[in-house]
Amino acid sequence: MEAFSETALASSLAGLQISDEEVERRYNEVKSVGEQCINDDELRDLLAKKAAPVCYDGFEPSGRMHIAQGLMKIMSVKKLTSAGCRVKIWIADWFAVMNNKLGGDLKKIRIIGEYHKEIFQAAGMNSEKNVEFLWSSDEINARGDEYWPLVMDIACRNSLAKIKRCMPIMGHSETDELSAAHILYVCMQCADPLFLQADICQLGMDQQTVNLLAREYCDETKRGNKPVILSHHMLPGLLQGQTKMCTSDPSSAIFMDDDEAEVNRKIRKKAFCLPKIVEGNKCLEYVKYIILPWFSEFTVERDEKFGGNKTFNNFEDIAADYESGRLHAKDLKDALSKALNKILQPFRDHFKTNNRAKNLLEQVNTVLKQDQKTNSSARVVATAPSKEMEEALSVNAPSSSAGLQMSEEAEKKYNIVRSIGEECIQEDELKNLLSKKPTPICYDGFEPSGRMHIAQGVMKVTNVNKLTSAGCQVKIWIADWFAQLNNKLGGDLEKIKVVGEYFKEIWQAGGMNPEKVSFLWASEEISRKGDKYWPLVMDIARRNNLRRILRCGQIMGRSETEVLSAAQILYPCMQCADIFFLEADICQLGMDQRKVNMLAREYCDDIKRKNKPIILSHHMLPGLLEGQEKMSKSNPSSAIFMEDDEDAVNEKISNAHCPERTVAGNPCLEYVKFLVLPRFNEFVVQNEKNGGNKTFTSFDDISADYESGELSREDLRKALIKALNIMLQPVRDHFKTNERAKNLLEQVKLFRVTR
Repeated sequence: MEAFSETALASSLAGLQISDEEVERRYNEVKSVGEQCINDDELRDLLAKKAAPVCYDGFEPSGRMHIAQGLMKIMSVKKLTSAGCRVKIWIADWFAVMNNKLGGDLKKIRIIGEYHKEIFQAAGMNSEKNVEFLWSSDEINARGDEYWPLVMDIACRNSLAKIKRCMPIMGHSETDELSAAHILYVCMQCADPLFLQADICQLGMDQQTVNLLAREYCDETKRGNKPVILSHHMLPGLLQGQTKMCTSDPSSAIFMDDDEAEVNRKIRKKAFCLPKIVEGNKCLEYVKYIILPWFSEFTVERDEKFGGNKTFNNFEDIAADYESGRLHAKDLKDALSKALNKILQPFRDHFKTNNRAKNLLEQVNTVLKQDQKTNSSARVVATAPSKEMEEALSVNAPSSSAGLQMSEEAEKKYNIVRSIGEECIQEDELKNLLSKKPTPICYDGFEPSGRMHIAQGVMKVTNVNKLTSAGCQVKIWIADWFAQLNNKLGGDLEKIKVVGEYFKEIWQAGGMNPEKVSFLWASEEISRKGDKYWPLVMDIARRNNLRRILRCGQIMGRSETEVLSAAQILYPCMQCADIFFLEADICQLGMDQRKVNMLAREYCDDIKRKNKPIILSHHMLPGLLEGQEKMSKSNPSSAIFMEDDEDAVNEKISNAHCPERTVAGNPCLEYVKFLVLPRFNEFVVQNEKNGGNKTFTSFDDISADYESGELSREDLRKALIKALNIMLQPVRDHFKTNERAKNLLEQVKLFRVTR
């Protein structure tokens, strides 16, 4: 189909004046589509000022098309285009995946989408130059650099509780067992009308909460051109109590390809239609919302003794005759069946005579039979990864470790790599990897969010240098988008990028070996390969329930009980995807990141991927003050920063919690164990009163002397201060003499650190 030409359209509208009479006509035509409009004044103003407003409509391809999706949409689009609107129909294939339709199998979902398009084209929609069908996956991939930052910003600005209130858009309630994908789905659907530059959202009443969310987002971000919400009536299912038609319950719906006998059976035998009762009468609803708008009349054929044929031109007369008993339920059903069959016959003919349509319907029926067997709507089933996901997940896995005999060189590499981790999952896998793969990929990363403390600086330099000396290739993930999702530095991406550059400057000054180390900005890499990254994120999200993802909140410094934003659900799914996206063999992160790394291994089990990432979790260095489990940038007294001067280091260590003769919970001893010994391979204590200098090469000896009192608290602190200042001096010098580094530090110190 011919795409819209924005430039040509703008040119053709130059100087166009729309008369009041024409505005009123267009307003009445468009307004008639909706059961509710938010708001009328905005709609009238839009139609007065814009000759061709963009109207957004869409559907999730998930089964056979019923008449509420088919006939009502056909009529709505006809009205909108007659009023000059340009209609963009969003074929929400990725949304169907996230909602686990057809087991999340994108190939099957695309078949259903093509079948839906075929029905609309059979109605003549493809002849309209101002109607465009857009596949969500194609459009988002093509302009991912615009779409995903918008989704993430929406997620950042909305609480999890608020997003959960939008669950009816997917046929769920906020109390259902939800997956992480359901949260992502809402944020994406909110972004859709803004991404498509829609002036009007024309969707069902069940979609109103998310459309209102889009308007609220416009208010919050001071974005002009809030979309007008035009919500159409929801046609109910045929059976009593059914508020809408459902593709998964064939008895509740009339389908666009139902044959004449099937339509007659469903209307005459199944449809809820109490005599003389208008309220809740399914047959009367179908007459009101389909037959009258389609034909502009409704004809009842009956014997003369029962009143003879009668043609109605408005619903009020039909309702009055039905309530009085002048129109019998049987006659109503017969007339409705006949009218529906008349409407549907051209579609049946198309699917019988058009080879493409016929083939599509056969494929749809096959897909739906398979889906019924697996009952995929009730659970997530393992599906074959898409081509993009296969590429993102592809890693050259080493062969099994069964009967492995390590060479002396491999043993040496193993000991170096293993020394980094407080915990390794799994050691046998690590041995096998280092024996079989010459250059394993090791993934490390950080959120740029403030000044760098020594746990991030000295420890990372030491660990990275060990890994590269063992032959590993280290990819350091500068998680700028993640810092934004976690609302660091107020979510200001420009500030976050400045901090990222400052971090890189420190590591380079601190002695990180640049060989086999690459720094990768998350925003740039994801934007460059979004077609591989985001399907992976969505698949991880749909396979994990909300409770499981909430347990990963620790990776962001959050707890499950905090008031969370939707972004803090998206974050763990993305961090899990990072591992596969970067083709990592080893995840080398802190113990606080363990849960999301385990999520990656569980994901491998779920999709039957053999080569799981090895988790190498390093120790978390505590804060300086009593009871602080880790250093905190938001509390400067708890941390030594990489560019702290000698006086600052002296003062902080002198005031650090350091109980005499106590090793457990003593941060000064921890810094010796995890910073000084790994860097210098020794710890030198100077005290001439007690026998002069003493050099320790093992932490056990240091601990024994400290517990016995032979190593005093004062001497421990003095020796630690000296060692730390030796480590930090090259960084201080660099930030004094290098103009770029100096400028970066000045900017970072001005930023207000947010939790």
